[in-house]
Amino acid sequence: MDYDCNCIEDNRQPNAILYNILCRPESKAVHNVNNLNYTLAPHRCTCEMRRTVCLKTPGETCKTASDVLVKTINFMKSLPAFHQLPAKDQLALLQSCWAPLFILGLAQERVCFQVTDTPAASMLKRILLNRHEDMDALREQPTMAGVNTLMSCLKKFWSLDLSPKEYAYLKGTMMFNPDVPELKAVLFIEELQQQAQHALREVLLPLHPDDRGRFARILLTASSLNAITPSLITELFFRPLIGQADLLELLAEMLFSK
Repeated sequence: MDYDCNCIEDNRQPNAILYNILCRPESKAVHNVNNLNYTLAPHRCTCEMRRTVCLKTPGETCKTASDVLVKTINFMKSLPAFHQLPAKDQLALLQSCWAPLFILGLAQERVCFQVTDTPAASMLKRILLNRHEDMDALREQPTMAGVNTLMSCLKKFWSLDLSPKEYAYLKGTMMFNPDVPELKAVLFIEELQQQAQHALREVLLPLHPDDRGRFARILLTASSLNAITPSLITELFFRPLIGQADLLELLAEMLFSK
């Protein structure tokens, strides 16, 4: 989504890679907005939605995010039905669902994080290095708008207070998505999704017998995951760890490793 700015301008072991911890960035003056910390950058556009941000404590937060991501891949690997799919279908589903499943993992473990303005010096350094992907990388920098969308989604799930079983069946519903393009076993995947939805509905009956609208609310909340791009998740939580490596390739190695 594009936002109008109203500011006045002033002219081979993937697990090992994911578990690397970054050094903390230089401390800066911070102010609080909606329970997240952001650093003012008067020399840049201060429009709330356009400001690029990064993790305030990447060492701690990236370690936590890596733990969640590894659990996400292990969840996929633990499902026998997933292994019955053709390898290309497994890879297609991985590409489609890793980010939503990761966000569900953040919600389930109630992971909180803080962000601060992206240091201008680091952006200048990337330009001076003259890498061919610099301009694309700059455009993909996490913005406050993206972080706000992510936090809004997490708060919606926290308000639902899902049980571990509800999270598990919801993950199955999100994972087995028959609408992913070029799947070979579409009918089987559609059946698996229906089974996951049925299991989710069944588990709600004893847990929330008087809340007939909970199933619909859960699926509606899950639809908000589509507003969060894999690029935002990658750049915010994992780019500091993996550098220029392709995260999807690392995840594929983890998924297909024995």
